[in-house]
Amino acid sequence: MKPILSLLIVCSLWSCQSSAQDDQKKQEFEVTKTEEEWKAELTAMEYEVLRKAATERPFTSDLLDIKEPGVFVCAACENPLYETKHKFDSGTGWPSFDRAIEGSLAYSSDRKLGYKRDELLCGKCGGHLGHVFNDGPRETTGKRHCINGVALDFIPKSQ
Repeated sequence: MKPILSLLIVCSLWSCQSSAQDDQKKQEFEVTKTEEEWKAELTAMEYEVLRKAATERPFTSDLLDIKEPGVFVCAACENPLYETKHKFDSGTGWPSFDRAIEGSLAYSSDRKLGYKRDELLCGKCGGHLGHVFNDGPRETTGKRHCINGVALDFIPKSQ
């Protein structure tokens, strides 16, 4: 009985390691606003996704079918994040990219589903974009940036 109790205590202490707390450290971003300012500037759904890390329903984004050359920017601060040439159809119902524009993102993690996920944030305002997974196209990066379409705006190359 004592070995089992000892094992349970060790496991409990292990799960309280500071790595979970390290992931929650606040990052500083170039664009900072109060919650009231964000609410006034964003639609209700943009606010929920970008500022509260909600997830839009799959297959609801107008950006899913965009294939024309251009840039996808943060809907909150217009930071250029993704290029159409790195977009692919993942079949998941969310816009997916195999890479971002270099230096455009910040990274964090969350455990909302009971396991650690790598969270993607706008590198300029810190808005929640989505998550990155290792099931993307093997012929490129192998990464899938699964992005909430409501967190993005599209600017065609022609503009």
